Amino acid sequence: MPKLSNRLDWFSESIIRKMTRIANQYGAINLSQGFPDFDPPKEILEALKDVSNKGPHQYSITWGAQNFREKLALKQEKFMGIDINPDENVLVTCGSTEAMMCAMMSVCNPGDKVIVFSPFYENYTADAILSGSEPIYVELKPPAFNFDKQELRNAFKQNPKALILCNPSNPTGKVFTKEELLYIGSLAKEYDTFVITDEVYEHIIFKPYKHTYLASLEDMFERTISCSSLSKTYSITGWRLGYIIANKDVIDNCKKVHDFLTVGAAAPLQEAAIKGLEFGQDYYDKLNDIYEKKKSLFLNGLDKIGLKYYEPQGAYYVMVDISEFGYEDDYEFCKWLAKEIGVAAVPGSSFFRGKVNNYIRFHFAKKEETLIEALKRLEKLKEYKK
Repeated sequence: MPKLSNRLDWFSESIIRKMTRIANQYGAINLSQGFPDFDPPKEILEALKDVSNKGPHQYSITWGAQNFREKLALKQEKFMGIDINPDENVLVTCGSTEAMMCAMMSVCNPGDKVIVFSPFYENYTADAILSGSEPIYVELKPPAFNFDKQELRNAFKQNPKALILCNPSNPTGKVFTKEELLYIGSLAKEYDTFVITDEVYEHIIFKPYKHTYLASLEDMFERTISCSSLSKTYSITGWRLGYIIANKDVIDNCKKVHDFLTVGAAAPLQEAAIKGLEFGQDYYDKLNDIYEKKKSLFLNGLDKIGLKYYEPQGAYYVMVDISEFGYEDDYEFCKWLAKEIGVAAVPGSSFFRGKVNNYIRFHFAKKEETLIEALKRLEKLKEYKK
């Protein structure tokens, strides 16, 4: 048999998705892969019911159905505070995963360098390698997961083609301040670099923090490629509806990659999801209130158990320090946790550059009763502390 591609030697399958399979194997509560166990808004489900009978059921326009792009542009104009042309500035993708891959392949040539903040969502390293790029890692330092300005400048001095920015951050829940974004933007302009943003948690922000869209800052729209999705905002992770918002030249390039990568996102799901794009501000206020309550419930429970964690500023993840349990391998700890305790988490090492084995990541996008049961099971951890 011919030798397989060696670019795949540099990364493994997704640890996050693997932990879901382990959770299923042991019947554990899945606090690893970040998807809800509650239904999407009923208005979207009703729209899906209608679409199932009426259609469309064939291909939509490759870069997104016209009415979907128009509604998305109106919604994002409101939140981003910039003018968005649905025909020139929007591309609909099969989830934000494809959006990030399209962005990387559209701006990077083989051999280019890309800055990645560490800890990072595991896809970013794979995206860089698959696009032929070399990651440059810049550390986000706990407890607030801030970056060192000089370290970031040193990374820019290596003339990267792009920087990947997850805001709010997965896995830490960090929300980048406007001051931090202005500094990142100043370096991007100074060194003529793109910034590819992953903003799928843009509407899950905890008080008093505020989300700022990098593309909305002065002179940044032309070099910012904003990637996001409807998955987390409307609890429809399985629908795989993502998008890119960028300047026309970037979008035209991304359209080429998208066309030959996936052809197009699912037409009936785009049609049904329009109902969500039409929601008013009250929906997003309620969404934040719901996740504020889930966060308080879960973190208060961790406090009672005595687990150490970093409080998230946004998104729905929490990084927990497992040093006191004496495991040298966080993956083995997570397997044990799923099997013996009945709760699944993600080993933190999958998010870090370098040997970091003392963190695990939980998520709290679950029904209240699910979180209460998970905390009840986690109480058993008190018996295993060193």
